[in-house]
Order: sequence, then structure tokens, then C-alpha cells
Amino acid sequence: MISPTAVEEFKASLRGALLRPGEAGYDEARRVWNGSIDKRPALIARCAGVSDVMHCVNFARANEVLVAVRGGGHNIGGNAVCDDGLMIDLSRLKGLRIDPARRTARAEPGLTWGEFDRETQAFGLATTGGQISTTGIAGLTLGGGWGHLARHYGLSSDNLLSVDVVTASGQFLTASATENADLFWGVRGGGGNFGIATSLDYQLHAVGPVLGGIVAYPFEKAKEVLKLYREFTIAAPDEMASGIVLISLPDGTPFVGIVVCHSGTLAEGERLVKPLRAFGPLLMDQIGPIPYTAAQQLIDGFYPFGLQNYWKSSFLKAISDEAIDVMVGYCAKRPSPMCHGLIEHQLGGAVRRVDREATAFGQRDAEYSFMSLGVCAEASEAEKCARWARDFWDAMQLFSTGGVYVNYLGREADEGTGRIEAAYGREKYARLVELKNKYDPTNLFRLNQNIKPSQATSAAMSA
Repeated sequence: MISPTAVEEFKASLRGALLRPGEAGYDEARRVWNGSIDKRPALIARCAGVSDVMHCVNFARANEVLVAVRGGGHNIGGNAVCDDGLMIDLSRLKGLRIDPARRTARAEPGLTWGEFDRETQAFGLATTGGQISTTGIAGLTLGGGWGHLARHYGLSSDNLLSVDVVTASGQFLTASATENADLFWGVRGGGGNFGIATSLDYQLHAVGPVLGGIVAYPFEKAKEVLKLYREFTIAAPDEMASGIVLISLPDGTPFVGIVVCHSGTLAEGERLVKPLRAFGPLLMDQIGPIPYTAAQQLIDGFYPFGLQNYWKSSFLKAISDEAIDVMVGYCAKRPSPMCHGLIEHQLGGAVRRVDREATAFGQRDAEYSFMSLGVCAEASEAEKCARWARDFWDAMQLFSTGGVYVNYLGREADEGTGRIEAAYGREKYARLVELKNKYDPTNLFRLNQNIKPSQATSAAMSA
């Protein structure tokens, strides 16, 4: 229990608001993207600047308070919010400054990728960002970060030039290639384990209109379309990013959809997608020249705020005929029209060419990411959808590399501790533990894809 006096002193130290249960704005502030997460923090600090973040960290450490850190609130496991502890809400920190001459952007962690892209595209610039525009920039970047530009320009974290961090001791540090380089290595893939990012500097690239959109086929053609997609991705240049999904239209019609984004010349993009358009029958062909901001919103409609979501993910060795059979078999018996199977081809290319030891991100040799997504609107259906997603994922493990993308991991209770190590590999994970020992030895920042310090106290490791 924290004394009322301590809470009032904490509130007085903040420039932003401190919300408690029952107060105006509290329920809105505690809600996150995944509708299956319903947690009630004792305190929500809506930070107005770096000093607020530092006060929050110092208060939490002094009072041994459980901490959750919210940027975009899009994490599947709901780590942005907690029961009974302190939610450090960064969502109002939306400062962004573009330097068009240097092609850089200095961004605050409350920005979503939609907001970030809108500003950078005013200068014809962009960097690799998430494929859902409501995703927060900070969480995605710190976990590695891929999207439509990753094969062309590398991961979001590969384009990170520096990051300002408030550590568990309340210290403000800048991490870059020349300053606190060990921390800079760790935050590029290690997630929020080492502190709270309060500013991120990105390298930008010239990105004009892209060739993007969705092409869809009847579900009955799913096996043939998946084989077509396999050939399409094998031949794809770095400029072509794509994904294939087995889901339903809003009217309930099951279909197979391929999402593409080509960031090279439009003429080359048109040539590359010809095989997709020639294969029929087509339910939909919406591929064409579009602004990059539109490409970043192509699949937003499938991932709205507030649905019940349960995800399982892994990397695939290849899209084999046997994997295709399993995918089609499970997606033919989805318990909800919103449940779906997904394969992303966002890796390879520039991602693979980065030195394996340059950052904490541990899966540079992966080519395909697979996801089984148990999604529905009603909480009463959530368990059967989650069970379907788990069974589907289990059946696909025969074709898995054994690795996983850290940003797609759910709650540790669902995933198990070994999955976090699998995201990095044994050697990188050991190095991350050493960094955790240095920057957060009591595991203050543990509501994340947690890298547990070897020196943590029993009190810090509880809850």
C-alpha cells in the first residue's frame, strides 16, 4: 500500500495528469487495442514530457510499484497496462521533427506509424514502419520492427540512429553507435527491457508513390494460390513486400488475399504482379499506384481497436506443400470469420544483409513469418478461437525454424519462458541478460517480452 501523501506528492511532481479509478478519463486511458485485455491500474500517469517519465520511474522504484509502459498500446499480450500498479502512459508524447536535408526524423514515443508517416511523407520520405497504422512507433522499433520497406531498407531498428532512454535508476541516457553503445545494441531488438524510450532518431529514405493493394481469390483455390504465392516470393526483389491471408470478407465469404507493396519503380511493380492478376478467378483486384500512407493502411480494417485477439507466431523454413495442406485444413474450419492464418514475406533482402551481431534482433536469416490469429468480436467466443489458434500453431511447428519475432509474442503464461530465448538465440540472449543486470537489475521493467536479470530480488520478480 502506498500512502495517500506519497501519491499526492507524486501527482504534484507531474506536469501531466495522474488518473485514479473512478476519475474522468481513467477508463478511456486504461483501454488498449486488444479487447481481451481488461486491467485496472491503481494509477495512470499521462506523461507530458521526459521529466514526468523520470518522476514515474523514481516513484515506482521507491514504492516497489508494478510498472506498465504504454506507447501505442498495440502489444498483443496487453503489456501496456497492468492491474493495481502504475501505468506510465506516453501516448500524448507526439513531438516529431523532420530534417529533410539530412533525411532524419526525431520522434517521441506516443506517435503511431500513421501519424509518423503522414509527416515524413510531406517531404517524400519514410522509414520502415509497422503495417497497421495505429501501431505505436516505439514498441515496434525496440522489438526489431518490420513492414513494407524492411526488405528494401532494413528493419525499423536498423534505421534507428539514436534513442533517449530513462533507465530503471531514473537516469536519462542517450544510446547511439558512439554513446552507451552497449545499450544501443540492446534496444535494437531487446524491447522495453532496459528503460523507457522518450525520443527516437530515425534514418529516412526517399519513398514516393508505391504499387500496392490487395488481390483476392475464392477460398476453394487456396492451395493453388499458396503455391502461386510461394513462387512469387521466391522471385521477389528487395523492393517487393507481401503477405498472404486466409480470412473472410465482411459478408462472411471466405477468401485468400495477397497484400503487396512495391517500393521500386511502378513499371517494375506492374511487371512483378502480373502472375497474381493472371491467376483466376479473382474476387478482387485493388492493386495500383497509391501513396505510401495508403499502403500503410491497407490492412487496418482487419485489425480494428477492441476485438478479442489471441495470436501465435513462428518463422517458417519454407512454404512447403505439406505446410500448405495444414494451413488450408485449419483455415477451412475457423470458429469465427475473423480468425485467420497469415504468412508474411517482409524479411530477407536488406534485413539479411545487416551484420548478425550488429543488433540484438535475432532472426535475420528468416524468410517467412507465420501467424495463427484467433480473433472474434464477442468475449464468449474468445476461448474457442484461442484454442483453434493454438492447435493451428502446434500443427505448423513441424515446418518452423524454431525462432519467433519478439513483437508477436503473447503473455508469458501462454508462451513459456523458452520462447523469449528462441527469439534471440542462446548467445544473444545471454548478452541481453548481462545488459539487464546492468540497466535493470531488479526487473522494474518486466511487463514486456521479459529478459529476466540473473540478479533480480525475489520481490522484483514477483507479480
